Amino acid sequence: DITARRQAEEEVRRRNRELTLLNRVIAASAAASRDMASILETVCRELAQAFDVPQAAAALLNQDRTQSVVVAEYRTEDRPPALGAVIPAKDNPSVAYLLRHKRPLVIPDAQNDPLLAPVHDLMRQRGTVSLLLLPLIVEGEVVGSLGVDAIEPRPFSDEEVALAQRVAEQVSGVLARARLEDVQRRLSAAVEQAEEAVLIVDTEGIVIYTNPAFERLIGGGQVPLPDQISHLVRRRRIDPALYHEILRAVRAGQPWQGRFTDRTEDNRPFTVDATVTPVRNQAGEIVNYVVSLRDVTREVELEAQFYHAQKMEALGRMAGGIAHDFNNLLTVIQLSNRLLERQVRPEDPLWEHVQRIRETSDRAEKLTRQLLRFSRREVVEPEVLDLNQVIRDLSYMLERIIGEQVELALDLSPDLAPVKIAPSQVDQLVLNLVVNACDAMPQGGVLTIQTVNVTVDEAEARAYMMDIRPGDYVRLSIRDTGVGMDEQVLEHIFEPFFTTKERGQGTGLGLPTVFGIVAQNGGAIRVQSQVGQGSVFHILLPQVQEPPSRKSPRPSPSVTDEAVRGSETVLIAEDDPSVLGLAEQVLRSCGYRVLTAADGPEALRLSRDYEGEIHLLLTDVVMPQMSGHQLAQELLTQRPNLRVLYMSGYADDEIVQSGVRPSGIAFLPKPLTITDLTHKVRSVLDGRL
Repeated sequence: DITARRQAEEEVRRRNRELTLLNRVIAASAAASRDMASILETVCRELAQAFDVPQAAAALLNQDRTQSVVVAEYRTEDRPPALGAVIPAKDNPSVAYLLRHKRPLVIPDAQNDPLLAPVHDLMRQRGTVSLLLLPLIVEGEVVGSLGVDAIEPRPFSDEEVALAQRVAEQVSGVLARARLEDVQRRLSAAVEQAEEAVLIVDTEGIVIYTNPAFERLIGGGQVPLPDQISHLVRRRRIDPALYHEILRAVRAGQPWQGRFTDRTEDNRPFTVDATVTPVRNQAGEIVNYVVSLRDVTREVELEAQFYHAQKMEALGRMAGGIAHDFNNLLTVIQLSNRLLERQVRPEDPLWEHVQRIRETSDRAEKLTRQLLRFSRREVVEPEVLDLNQVIRDLSYMLERIIGEQVELALDLSPDLAPVKIAPSQVDQLVLNLVVNACDAMPQGGVLTIQTVNVTVDEAEARAYMMDIRPGDYVRLSIRDTGVGMDEQVLEHIFEPFFTTKERGQGTGLGLPTVFGIVAQNGGAIRVQSQVGQGSVFHILLPQVQEPPSRKSPRPSPSVTDEAVRGSETVLIAEDDPSVLGLAEQVLRSCGYRVLTAADGPEALRLSRDYEGEIHLLLTDVVMPQMSGHQLAQELLTQRPNLRVLYMSGYADDEIVQSGVRPSGIAFLPKPLTITDLTHKVRSVLDGRL
């Protein structure tokens, strides 16, 4: 009886077939040069030949598991193709079975079994009678399936199912490795292309990886690997105390975060936000450290500019407020002094004191004007100018100011575009910078004034102190060969009352005035200086398309020194009692009928109760309860023919935006003088703003 021997031989042959199949699948899976579709195609062919069926297919679920797509197949020539076929996964009992049970599914009657109801037509089209479905599982989740199709009834034995399942497990392992490799490729690509610099160090302190961003950051090309991190730290000149702080943290297994400043290989400073993170294996042991560095140099610069702008704005508000209140005081002093001058003759012993008060108040007025220019609250009337012509007109005066030891050089672009700015502001801007430049060259030197048309891009715009848009500008540069300034001085030069000059030699308002003028006219300023190498101030002013036009000069005070009289009715609204009383006294002395109100509501009541005609409203711009503009609008509804003259120590409301007077608005800046007040009242009443 050789039955047992034949059974044993058959078992050996079966096992050999299984081993051969598994070896071929493993060999196909191990081929590094083959893609996943080729591997799955080989697996389908080996399964079909091992089970002696005409077709086998592999399908993968999409990310949201709504459908399964056939990505590889093997079929004999007489079988219809299934590659690319989409099998709905939602409400599909066979897919639900695989997802839930995660084990093989044998379907003897594929064309009628309820589990395959959604694909019965596909089964009939392909001629599939019996079907073996095998789940592909990665990290505990079903990601697809292998299908073995028989075109005749076939039960698929337990041994066949077990063999097919081992093949599916091998394929699942291949899918898992492919996914891991894909993640690694994506991670590698992300790190290689990241803007953040990445450095990986092993537990011995050896640098084992740097990405291109790290090499760009330090500016010295590729870091030689392997390299000791301590050597790299010494070359980078990082503070040893900071280095040891980081070491203490990471050796304790804790991440470290912080910010530090370094220098590139070409000595350019940069600032980084750094994170040092220990990386652990599955056993919890630290295997290396990842250092990520984010270049925040530009952010730090912008923060510094922002804080500087905030500081300058706060100083500007304070300066403007001081000037406003001081102008009210000066108005009282100057008007009282002018009235006193009318009562005192030159031969009187008090005349000298009256003149001293006048001179002192005039100097105080100039100081407040500088404060107003710095705070951008001075009222100006800009004109379209040829900057070159203004500088040429100033050159004679400049030569007298700078003296014989300083050489003045003009480098003026012949095709310079026009700019829009008040001529007096250009004079003050240039004079302040020239005086400072001369003070920086006590032994003499060269002072160069240059003008040129420039187109500013975003990168260059960021180098200037003010926030300006890219575009076309005129650049005015004033360069000296003097002593220069260090970083500490540069940080404060535009602050009011900051000066490096000896006590009594300067007020500290020259450069703040320049700053205010430039900002008021939509420009920007930049300073470059080094100790012993001189300084250069670059000023940008927006180009305009209008042709230059110079207005006729205003009459000097000496020509119009006498008060102008009138007989009309003037309503004065002013919240400062001293200013109100003196303005009333001056206008009454010139023949005007005067009504006075301490605020807007009182002025409205006076207007309602006064039966005669009111010809002019003289109102302060900023008052409690109601602004001068609101008061004027209310009164104009009652008295449409009323003329309005605004006055203020500064213009900080909708009447005068940014200190620039709109057309059609009559404005009288404080402090008031008898001449200015009476001439302005007369010109407004006569229809001449």
